[in-house]
Amino acid sequence: MGAEPKDGATDRQMGPEAIRQRLPHRYPFLMIDRVLDYTPGESLTAAKGVSATEFWVPGHFPDKTIMPGVLLVESMAQACGLLAYVTREADAGAEMPATPPLFYLVGVDEARFKQPVVPGDRPLITATLDRVVRGIWLFKARIELDDRLVTSAGIRCTMEGA
Repeated sequence: MGAEPKDGATDRQMGPEAIRQRLPHRYPFLMIDRVLDYTPGESLTAAKGVSATEFWVPGHFPDKTIMPGVLLVESMAQACGLLAYVTREADAGAEMPATPPLFYLVGVDEARFKQPVVPGDRPLITATLDRVVRGIWLFKARIELDDRLVTSAGIRCTMEGA
């Protein structure tokens, strides 16, 4: 068995460093803290610890702080981008370029918001690959808190240069 990476990642998990190697986002717009499990070409589950020190807290409903819906969608899109990346990584093996490819968000379908996310919450973000059609990656994404649906949407991404 190989040594465990420094950031706590395993074969089916990713810690912060492994995520930063695969996503171009940086603070304050990196919306995924840890990947808990993934299967290339199928699904990925990630977590985000929502802190009271988030950049949006002072201005987004200061008397009743909730995470903005657009950031919930962004966290789902980042989970989808990570799933696309690890799928390409598994398909390419050692042939992945030194610079990670960029996956751009090109569509959000049927977004639904069922309950708020507030500081102190640790939402689980799940991305499931539906199919790839003419360079467009189609995903189903959802966010849950304590096994209750928070947000869901269809997410569409494309890879730069596709």
